[in-house]
Amino acid sequence: MSYHVKTLALFGAAAAALTAHGTAPADAQAQEKCFGVSLAGENDCAAGPGTTCAGTSTVDYQGNAWTLVPAGTCAEIELPGGRMGATEDELMADGYFGIARDLPEGTSTDGLRSADM
Repeated sequence: MSYHVKTLALFGAAAAALTAHGTAPADAQAQEKCFGVSLAGENDCAAGPGTTCAGTSTVDYQGNAWTLVPAGTCAEIELPGGRMGATEDELMADGYFGIARDLPEGTSTDGLRSADM
């Protein structure tokens, strides 16, 4: 490989890295935890009892499982049967750790907000 080709390759790689680095903050958007909106197996990490980490929820719209959504959109997510999601901030303000609905069989509802929100 000639010196000229190596130089162009190096400059191209540097330009690509700078471009990617420069656009990351613009693409980054604030996110928040939204409980009760995940499909089975599609929750994000650290969901409630009955899950151990990401992708371990076993019930659609499991009330103690959460997923990250763009900030301010949790209440706008359309769910079947009149269900609503709740942000972590909303739940924690009332001392809850999830929503008491659509839980795996045998999961305690202690510390969960009533499903009638």
